[in-house]
Amino acid sequence: MKQEERRQQTTKLLLDSTKELIREKGCHSITMKDIMEKSGLSKGAIFHYVKSKDEIFAWVLQERLEETNERFMNEVEKGRPTFDNPMQKITESLSALEDSQDVTNKVLMYLLGKEDQPLVADVLKQYYERSVHVSKQWIMTGQEHGVIPESVDTDKTAEMFVLLSLGLRLRSSIPLAGTSFNTQDYSLFMKDMLQTNSNQ
Repeated sequence: MKQEERRQQTTKLLLDSTKELIREKGCHSITMKDIMEKSGLSKGAIFHYVKSKDEIFAWVLQERLEETNERFMNEVEKGRPTFDNPMQKITESLSALEDSQDVTNKVLMYLLGKEDQPLVADVLKQYYERSVHVSKQWIMTGQEHGVIPESVDTDKTAEMFVLLSLGLRLRSSIPLAGTSFNTQDYSLFMKDMLQTNSNQ
């Protein structure tokens, strides 16, 4: 347990330090030396857990997804079979999709620019697959509790939601004067899709 606690503390320190550096400098100019200095961890301590800064960046992407999933599942476990409360936990995380300064959006754009590197390609694949899996879990959980109709195609709907969220993330990096589809529209679209034919 002590080793696991140490791993969690080191991971949290690496994540927090890296996110702070991304806010200060952006992804491109950060070096492992910067991360060592900011975190106070030695090169050996860092390389015990990761091989490169891109792996730490991947953790940053993963962290947001897992936090949203945890909030959703905590709401579900309260035992009230409702659609709105767990959905609210997902909706709360959507506003970041449109924020050009959001750390996860910066990381995603950076990693997409390096997709020809095998390690990064693998990280992106894992992130995409995990995003679809988590989205599918949310829909299936709603179906199990009778608040999302069985007629909703979990595979296609989950992937469509992930594709839309990636599109919003991508758009956040493009300087646009105005847009007609925002995260509030996305949230309403999700609710409509998931409650089609539902008696709730």
